[in-house]
Amino acid sequence: MYLAPRSLPLSRRLATATLFNGAALAALTLSGCSKMADFTGTAPDSTMVLLDGKPFTTAQMKGKVTLVNFWATSCVTCVAEMPEIISTHNKFAAQGYDTVAVAMSYDPPAFVVNFAQSRALPFKVAIDNTGAVAKAWGDVKLTPTTYLVNKKGEIVKRYVGKPDFAALHALIEQLLAQKA
Repeated sequence: MYLAPRSLPLSRRLATATLFNGAALAALTLSGCSKMADFTGTAPDSTMVLLDGKPFTTAQMKGKVTLVNFWATSCVTCVAEMPEIISTHNKFAAQGYDTVAVAMSYDPPAFVVNFAQSRALPFKVAIDNTGAVAKAWGDVKLTPTTYLVNKKGEIVKRYVGKPDFAALHALIEQLLAQKA
């Protein structure tokens, strides 16, 4: 923790310490994000409830490359990236690719339904009413957080924030070419 020199007035010392410590916290947070981007492992066992009321489990992802996107209707970046997620889904769906958009627990279900219907989302949309799905997937708190899962059910990439869609498409193509 940084403490400003005592020769400065108290208000100036507090402002300087706050600024320095805030910058340090931001640096730690950003370095943590880069580590999160490399998160890998088996996709956690979880059951999601889709908008049509049907359950969807991570076991159902096996055999497909699946993008799991944690989002919220109140998240500006989530809403802005949704057309690219739709485009990605449409580009690869016929090749064994799937998308599941998981709305966060704080997102009002009526807002999620309206968003999905008004934009004619072509993929599965789930509402995580209890937060259990977000917790199972690494205690997701930040949106958007997106996971790319291979045909074996393994997480190969985690994105916090908007992905680089050109790089994402290249990775999806690689994963689709692999055997299950």
